[in-house]
Amino acid sequence: MVQAMASSIPKRLAEELEGRGVDVEPYVVDLLVKALNLDPEVGAEAHLELASKYLEEGRSLVDKDPVQASEKLYKAAEEAVKALAHHFDLGEVLKRVGERGRWTVAELEGAVLRASDKLGEWFMHSWNAAWALHVWGFHEAKLDSEYVRRQLPSIERMVLEARKVVGGGNPSPYVHS
Repeated sequence: MVQAMASSIPKRLAEELEGRGVDVEPYVVDLLVKALNLDPEVGAEAHLELASKYLEEGRSLVDKDPVQASEKLYKAAEEAVKALAHHFDLGEVLKRVGERGRWTVAELEGAVLRASDKLGEWFMHSWNAAWALHVWGFHEAKLDSEYVRRQLPSIERMVLEARKVVGGGNPSPYVHS
């Protein structure tokens, strides 16, 4: 059985990435999928694993630190969107990501629209909840634990439904049913 590999990058490189607002783990996933010409499903499953990890981290922080919980839950939603973009082979979106070398709000929003076409309007509404957590919960630090807790089911649904679509419902070590 293959286990997750923990690795580190040189401090100077980590500082540069942080300064540019690049989240290392998802960036490495996209880079490796592209550089090694991997099956898009490998990328989808890797993004789902990150989504599950962030969901669990966010869930554990809701009552302790709503600012960090907001960001972790947003990242869970973002990774679910990326997983679905790979799974649904959203070529136009993925092409722009490849050209830019990273995901921007424009690509995420485009992927959300396409995923909503396939999964239903609830997906877009859940994304909007995640976006509110990102902006008002993390960047503006205006949301309290109660508000963040009330958004949690929307983010959980995004991750769990993405897992059903991409992985056939295979359980993740991070998601609790």
